[in-house]
Formats: sequence, C-alpha cells, structure tokens
Amino acid sequence: MSFINIYLITGVAILGFMALLWLASLALKNSSIVDIFWGAGFVLSGWIYYALTPDGSPSRKLLLMVLVTIWGLRLSSYILYRNWRKPEDFRYQKWREEAGRSWWWRSFFKVFLLQGFFMWAISVPLLAAQYPALPASLGFLDYLGGAVWAYGFFFEAVGDLQLAIFKSDPANKGKLLDKGVWRYTRHPNYFGDAAQWWGYFLIALSAGGWWTVFSPLFMTYLLVKVSGVALLEKTLKNAKPGYEEYVRRTSPFIPLPPKK
Repeated sequence: MSFINIYLITGVAILGFMALLWLASLALKNSSIVDIFWGAGFVLSGWIYYALTPDGSPSRKLLLMVLVTIWGLRLSSYILYRNWRKPEDFRYQKWREEAGRSWWWRSFFKVFLLQGFFMWAISVPLLAAQYPALPASLGFLDYLGGAVWAYGFFFEAVGDLQLAIFKSDPANKGKLLDKGVWRYTRHPNYFGDAAQWWGYFLIALSAGGWWTVFSPLFMTYLLVKVSGVALLEKTLKNAKPGYEEYVRRTSPFIPLPPKK
C-alpha cells in the first residue's frame, strides 16, 4: 500500500473519530470534551500507521509507538482528570453564546473537524518514521529523538503533576506556582509537548522523513502563539498576584535558569 493511501485511510478514520466525539458533545452539551481526546487521537493514528506499514523497520516502529502511546494516553488521562465533573471550558462557552442555536452544527466545523484536520496533518511524522524498511536498525537520530522525547516528557508530566498537587491544597487558591520545573519555564507542560514532537520528527528524520519538519514547527506554533502560551498568559496576568515579577525572572517557554 502506498504512503498516500495509508495517509488517506487514516484521515478517514480521524474524521469518523471526530464525528463520534461531536455526537457525544451534543448529548453532553459540552464541546470541550474534544480536548480530552487530543492525545488519544494521535495514539489511534499511530497504531493505524503501524498496522498498515508491515514492511517498515520493526525496531523503529516499536520505539515510536511506545513513545507515542505513553505520551498520548498520559495526556488524555490527565485532561480527563482535570476536567472531570467541571463545566464546559470558557473558550467553548463563549463560542456557544456567540453562535446561539446554530452552535450544534457549527461546533462540528469550528471545533471537531478543525482539530481533526490538525491532528491528521501533524501526525505525518508518525507515518514517515514507520513506512520505510531502511535503515532497518536504530541509529543516532533515533536515539537522539528518544532522548529529546524523554526530556520533553519529564517537563510535561512533572509540570502537570506539580500543578495538580499545588491546586489540590486549598491554601494555594489564588497563589502562583513558581517552584519545581515551574521555576525554569512558565509553561513546562507546553514546552514538554513541543519537545516530544521534535523527538518524533528526529525518529522520522532517521528514516528519511526530513520533509515532515513542518509538523513539529506547526505544533510548536500552536502551543506558543495560538492555544497555549499566548492564550494562558492573557488570563494569568490579571488573575495571579505577583505574575509580572514571575514573568521578569522566568523563561516563557524553553527551560532556563531563573534571572536574579
């Protein structure tokens, strides 16, 4: 089966996946459930690629899918825990109010179809890494990709854990977390997510997928300029006392020693 055919089949699968989530969101009256399944969607895509590329390097395929599965399921589990029994996210509530009665069908295009398209486009290194048969054994770029992934996973997972523990203490309500990994970057979870995608790209690069560099670039852009850092910074500036001082001494994205 050709690369394009595998990619198109996976695109149809993602479309079906998003359509089912959309129907569930109508029943629950909560469009923000789409966030829970962002990571899981890449796990689904990756395993479809795995099944449809029998001629790819077994060691590279296994390495990649272990990393993708750990990342995607952890992310989906964490967002499920964070959003459990909470109302619809304020971003989706605003869109729902603006659209009025037409939101039920507009949400399919504005939320689910759009995110499904992004998921499909961004997932291409997961196919590029698994499609070629050569090189058959793991090389320097594969190991480097694994190391970059592990660095990113540490910041994302530890950052989320430290934040969850911090928020679980009522005494910290309204306070600012600036300890642990949050001392080195204001957004360790977003940085870690981006770093892991650069790790996937390096593994794809080892298999000749240099052209998939647009995927980690686009993911990093989304996390920094669209749905991640930029959006959250607007909210935190007025919501957290001492945040301006925190901004002055702490790197916005890439972990760096704090300024004195």
